[in-house]
Amino acid sequence: MRALLAALAFFTILAQPSSGRIETLVLPRALHAGETALLEVKVGVITRGSEIELATTSGRPLGVISPFGIRSGNQAGTYTVPLPADAISNGRVAVQLSLRQGGSQRAPTKEEVKSIRVRIRGTR
Repeated sequence: MRALLAALAFFTILAQPSSGRIETLVLPRALHAGETALLEVKVGVITRGSEIELATTSGRPLGVISPFGIRSGNQAGTYTVPLPADAISNGRVAVQLSLRQGGSQRAPTKEEVKSIRVRIRGTR
């Protein structure tokens, strides 16, 4: 029951408008049959225990980047998050990025989330 309540609280927080950074991304080209769009997020130096939350601007959760085992002061690395096809409209997707540290949430700086782009993976 506790896990269910925690999950509901997590998705409720993501669904609420928050102070996040919005990035509008353009797909490099249209998706073909058998292909998948992915978000590639390059994370810089963030505080230990911090998480980067990704959602659509309508509040639909896309994923959470939760670096683990990164030495203090080092870049967290590059992470890939699947992008549902129905989150894409007219070859674009608007993604809201939020940085969660402890109980607070804010927009990540350009040094914390260095870049985000859409990649296409598939059979082509």
